[in-house]
Amino acid sequence: MGIARSFQTWRQYRNTVSELNRLSHRELADLGISRSEIPALARQAIR
Repeated sequence: MGIARSFQTWRQYRNTVSELNRLSHRELADLGISRSEIPALARQAIR
């Protein structure tokens, strides 16, 4: 994987984490997500 591709993947991961972290606990609960699951979900999103 090239440097540009690695950077793009990292940015997508960070954007996903940031967007999910902006949600309230209630909004996350409505989606069935806990805060501790956010990093794992973001990793899945980039695969």
